[in-house]
Amino acid sequence: MAGAGSRLGAAGGAPAKPLVRIGGRPLICYALDVFERAGVRRLHVVLGANSERLMAELEPLLPAEMSLNAIVNPDWRKQNGVSVLSAVGQVRAPFFLAMGDHLFEFSILETLLSRGDRRLVNLAIDRKVESIFDLDDAMKVQTQGDGIVAIAKDLAKYNAIDTGVFLCSEEIFIYLQRVRAQWGDCSLSDGVRLLAADEKMRAVDIGEAWWQDVDTPEMLARAEQESARFLRQGGGGLTEESVTGQS
Repeated sequence: MAGAGSRLGAAGGAPAKPLVRIGGRPLICYALDVFERAGVRRLHVVLGANSERLMAELEPLLPAEMSLNAIVNPDWRKQNGVSVLSAVGQVRAPFFLAMGDHLFEFSILETLLSRGDRRLVNLAIDRKVESIFDLDDAMKVQTQGDGIVAIAKDLAKYNAIDTGVFLCSEEIFIYLQRVRAQWGDCSLSDGVRLLAADEKMRAVDIGEAWWQDVDTPEMLARAEQESARFLRQGGGGLTEESVTGQS
């Protein structure tokens, strides 16, 4: 959650996207609920813009049994892969990686844990392409079986969408570091491409599960319409760590 949230702008009515209210609650609360249900006990939050205020407002929202590790990325204006790299040495693999401005159902984490390969980097993908809100803005993925062939927003040929939720091994850091060493910057999709080329990525289909990026006023309105589904969720789960990055 290191970004400035410039595309959402004043419509969000909060100093940072994770604090925008949806269904009467800050957006980040829904992710906290899902991670708590999955048994997560330590949350690593990568911050950049508005970091002090965001941290002050985030801490009271944390579930009682969850601890918080704040990681400030001084290069937050760069791409989201740089924010992920800020967590090097602070997380224990395997760990969840999620965007701080996404809503997603618990079953996505459950599917990653049950069907993912913990030796690899696993990306939760959505094959329900026709159901995606604002498809033009979505990160498209071309898969072959459970492998990833290509990933980009402007792919002409694709059969899935990147949900922004991962189950990661340490390989994610190694490959992002390679990209940054070459270009001075890196995005998560850059790292995914390199990992896929070395057959170290796994695409995990989320099936009928729902998720939504919240990046524009239109996406916010859509999320508000769908927020009631999270009121029906509850119950315990499995144990992993989690790290949230920027979108």
